[in-house]
Amino acid sequence: MTGMLPSLAGASVVYGSGMLELGMSFSLEQLIIDDEFIGMIKKMRSGIPVTNETLACSAIRKIGSNGNFLSHKDTLKNVDLPSHPEFINRLMYEDWKKAGSKDMADTVHQKVSDILKYYRPEPIDASARAEIEAVIRREDKKIASAL
Repeated sequence: MTGMLPSLAGASVVYGSGMLELGMSFSLEQLIIDDEFIGMIKKMRSGIPVTNETLACSAIRKIGSNGNFLSHKDTLKNVDLPSHPEFINRLMYEDWKKAGSKDMADTVHQKVSDILKYYRPEPIDASARAEIEAVIRREDKKIASAL
């Protein structure tokens, strides 16, 4: 999550998504993982609601300062407030084992495979394509005249 500090400092672009080895390699799986983290950072930048409910005030009063809050229904209800991850698995260990014990790498690789197999982008409409081609022709002429 290397983009967190620059983002919190106000940077609007986080460089390097999907890159490995200082940009010498690229991984579609890493791109998807980075996208998940960037989504979490964006959610964090938008703020987290602070209310009696999100602070679990009633649970604190009920359980007390020395109690276990991790398995309380309020904690479980609010755990996804900061983000809604698709690939970070927040299941308890036994539930994760029952669900097949898939780690993030396996889950993300399956997503990459599905995208490559099933994704069909919508074609660019004719007017947008014409504008793009006009820009390319214009810039090609500029380059040719500069040579």
